[in-house]
Amino acid sequence: MYQISVVVPIYNEEGNIEKLHREIRDVCERNHYEYEIIFVDDGSTDKTREICHTLSEIRYIRLRKNSGQTAAMDAGIKAATKEFIVTMDGDCQNDPSDIPMMLEYMVQNDYDVVSGWRKNRKDTLMKRFVSRGANFLRYLLVHDGIHDSGCSLKIYRRECFKGINLYGEQHRFIPAILKIKGFTIGEVVVNHRARTSGKTKYNWKRTFKGFVDMISVWFWSKYATRPLHLLGGLGIFFMSCGFACGVWSCILFAMGRKMHNNIFPPLLTVFFVTIGVLLFVFGLMSEILIKIYFGVHVESSYNVKEVWENTQHEKK
Repeated sequence: MYQISVVVPIYNEEGNIEKLHREIRDVCERNHYEYEIIFVDDGSTDKTREICHTLSEIRYIRLRKNSGQTAAMDAGIKAATKEFIVTMDGDCQNDPSDIPMMLEYMVQNDYDVVSGWRKNRKDTLMKRFVSRGANFLRYLLVHDGIHDSGCSLKIYRRECFKGINLYGEQHRFIPAILKIKGFTIGEVVVNHRARTSGKTKYNWKRTFKGFVDMISVWFWSKYATRPLHLLGGLGIFFMSCGFACGVWSCILFAMGRKMHNNIFPPLLTVFFVTIGVLLFVFGLMSEILIKIYFGVHVESSYNVKEVWENTQHEKK
């Protein structure tokens, strides 16, 4: 019998959470899972909180303010107690009936993570266009080995999140972060449903933040433990350019050229050498900061206001 924690970040989803809760329960009970359902309310302003308090077999976590989907997901993951952690959106576009198939695929292939692939998406044309562009950039920079990192329907082994804090828009790049740490990633095609209630929370700001976080993940994957290799390497390159410009200046001076008519080479010398030294120093400082980072606790970016749990089984 599998033990699963279903983590669902929600924000103003009053029209979806009852249906989603019922579907998750039906799937878990039909497959005889030992389960817990964790709804993380990211500061909803509608009736989401009131509806959640009427549901049975649920743990409800409310953040003090709207902190973003990644923060809500991080809070739910940290509250999970079961062997497998299932994450999904609260808009009912992810289909809970895919969970058994994904779980079996994970166990049979001994994966640490299985990600859903919304091969036939039921989103607007613009949203699909932006998503494909983001996926292409992610393929170039991150190389996490999956087609659809934006799909929230994923299953993780609980040990994947030991020592990990999520922030920004990093929920999209969890597989990439875990792959960096050596965990194995699988992917399966899942059902994707059209939104029938509520409004999408995605906008250009989230897209921009996601791109910035993608750069962060790229840097982390390449230079997390050796930033001096990047910054120091660039510093040496610029100092070399400065040295070349200095030689050029000396040659011009030796040829009797008046330097006030050829001020460009000396200026380039000063510029390149200064930039090179600064980059090399920044690289050394980054090395020190990385060592500090790995040695201290990282503060969470969100604050929990309320935790409420109803373990009473609803009579059918």
